[in-house]
Amino acid sequence: MNTRLYQQKTNFTRNHTDRSNRIADDGFRCAHCHSYVYTNQIISGVVNRNHCPYCLWSRHLDLFQPGDRLAACMAIMQPIGLTFKKIHKKYGSQFGEMMLIHQCRDCGKLSINRIAADDDAQRMLEIYESSLSLQPAARQRIVESGVHLLEASDLDSVRAQLFGRRTSIVE
Repeated sequence: MNTRLYQQKTNFTRNHTDRSNRIADDGFRCAHCHSYVYTNQIISGVVNRNHCPYCLWSRHLDLFQPGDRLAACMAIMQPIGLTFKKIHKKYGSQFGEMMLIHQCRDCGKLSINRIAADDDAQRMLEIYESSLSLQPAARQRIVESGVHLLEASDLDSVRAQLFGRRTSIVE
């Protein structure tokens, strides 16, 4: 076997093994609240984590699709609201899981991100409530981007997804 090919195969195997044997020490420090965030899929329930479960701020990493990590911006992204993922079924559209809407503080790009299993539900409720008072221009920009910003009439659905159907919340 060619020496160069052998080295490439050996390095691939070694790197692949190292990656698959990583435990929960993978992560990053949140650029907003500076908490350490674990990215292990077992903990978060998502594959491509780029937002903090405590403050829910994100980082502008992806350009075309989740996980591509091609964005040149790399600025922080503020959570500005919640939406439901649109699911296209055979007999019409339905709404699925709740998702966070982020806006880049540098370039202004909007993106939606899946909610992770360890995200702070109370903080998500606060983001929903603050989104109800967004300026009309900001609301219009969200609508024009094709994202449905949740409204005041969606409160029961938001609470059900965050806390369960039978949970009452002390206000």
